[in-house]
Amino acid sequence: MLVTMTGQLTIGDAALGDAAQIAGIYAHYVLESTATFESDPPDDAEIARRLGELTAAGYPYLVTRDDTGRIVAFGFAQRYGPRIGYRYSVETTIYVHPDSVGRGIGSRLLQALLTECETRGFRQAFAVIAASEPASVILHARAGFLPVGTLAGAGWKHGQWIDVFLMQRKLGEGSDTLPEQKNCA
Repeated sequence: MLVTMTGQLTIGDAALGDAAQIAGIYAHYVLESTATFESDPPDDAEIARRLGELTAAGYPYLVTRDDTGRIVAFGFAQRYGPRIGYRYSVETTIYVHPDSVGRGIGSRLLQALLTECETRGFRQAFAVIAASEPASVILHARAGFLPVGTLAGAGWKHGQWIDVFLMQRKLGEGSDTLPEQKNCA
C-alpha cells in the first residue's frame, strides 16, 4: 500500500527497519502521556518483534513519512480479543510524532488504516481510548467511530485513575452480511 498525501507525505506499509523510528515516537507517549498504559518504552527489538508478529498474522501496520523519509506517524490494527470469534474485529492504534500533531496526519493515517482493514475483510473496528486524551476521541469520532461504553477507572498512570472510552466503527458491511473465511492468528 502506498498513498501520497499533500505536503509530500506518504503512507505505506511499515518494515522491520522502521522499528527504531517507531520506538522513538512511541517512547514519548509511554513516558509523557496517558495515551498508552505501558510504563516502560519498548526498545527497537521489541517494536520489531511486535510489528513482525502483527503483519505475519495478517494485520496492517502503516507508517506516514515526510519528504525526507522520516516517519512522522504510525498505526496498526490487531485482533480486538484473543478468542477466535473476534477474528473479524480489530482494535486500531495511531501515534503521531509530537512535532507533527495538529496537521491532519493522524486523520489521514487512520482513514488509510481503516481502508486497509476493510480490504482485508475485517468487519468491526474498535478504539480503546484513555479519557484523558480528548484529541484521540475527536480523531476517532471524525472517522465515524461511535461511543459504545466507558470503563470507569480502568487504568492507572502518572498517579491517577483513568477512565477508558470504547468506540466502534463498522467496516464495510459490518455485521449486515455473513463474513468471508478469515485465517488471522
